[in-house]
Amino acid sequence: METKHIGAQSVAFHSTPGILETFSIVGPKEGRGPWGNDFDTILPDEIYGEKTWEKAERKILIEGLSNVITKSGFEPKAIDFLLAGDLLNQIISANFAAASFPISFFGLYGACSTIAEALILGAMLIDGGYAQKVIAAASSHNKTAERQFRFPIEFGSQRPPTAQWTVTGCGTVLLAAGGPNPKVTCATVGKVVDLGSKDPNDLGTAMAPAAADTLVTHFRDFAKNTADYDLIVTGDLGRVGSSILAELMENAGFPFRGNHIDCGISIFATDEDVHAGGSGCAALAVGYSGYLHKRLLAGKINKILIAGTGALLSPLSTQQNENIPGVCHAVAIEVI
Repeated sequence: METKHIGAQSVAFHSTPGILETFSIVGPKEGRGPWGNDFDTILPDEIYGEKTWEKAERKILIEGLSNVITKSGFEPKAIDFLLAGDLLNQIISANFAAASFPISFFGLYGACSTIAEALILGAMLIDGGYAQKVIAAASSHNKTAERQFRFPIEFGSQRPPTAQWTVTGCGTVLLAAGGPNPKVTCATVGKVVDLGSKDPNDLGTAMAPAAADTLVTHFRDFAKNTADYDLIVTGDLGRVGSSILAELMENAGFPFRGNHIDCGISIFATDEDVHAGGSGCAALAVGYSGYLHKRLLAGKINKILIAGTGALLSPLSTQQNENIPGVCHAVAIEVI
């Protein structure tokens, strides 16, 4: 039998699952950014009529899932699997949201790489013949992430220049066997990389080595180079991490050729006070389901590699002065 495992860490999808629909929801700060016109829903505020930020995050994930199903024209029971995750302890946004749907559920935690992980596993389920339709989804919320990982919101702490602003939003993607363009063609599953970074206010430095490791492996496994893609899109390295990644790629012999963007840098307007840029599960999730997907459909780009980056820390590990390992998963999405 012909193998679908390619090289060291990669897979090729022979049936090339198609992306049937997407749906994106973002907060008001994200909606004021350069991608604002590409999002399906922009919230009027971050609390969104709920009593807590956590309930608001759950609500936007439920609405994102409901809307992507409605757009597809299918009933929820026609979806074989839901793969979703978020940043909160025990992925409570995804777990509680999944209770609203009669769909078999896999809860995922890949930190900010979660949407890429979900897309890879969803494509594997379809390509392996285990499913016909799969939803991949991820969410984050600035206030819930700040409250869990850093300081009480009311504390008003001083943020260093390397800190990033967690994106408020939810991105959902419906994959289908035999679906239309764009297609998920191949992927590289990342390894956990730990080079000793410890600063929870500098996640770009922690994630950049993992991004470089996965991207270099992807190009070697498929005998490609950076020029083979119209865009190489990282999730949330921010300005600090993106600068480190560019240097690492140059040193490895795979320099970017003006075709790398980072969702964390691109999603916010330049006059927003987000320090080093955006972060969070939603950065890449809404970046793809909003801005990038629309450009693929319009023929403005035809072949992209999205690389979800995740910092694998927890409040407890930070309190115990542990390192912050990173991971990155890369997925090729093409119009073929």
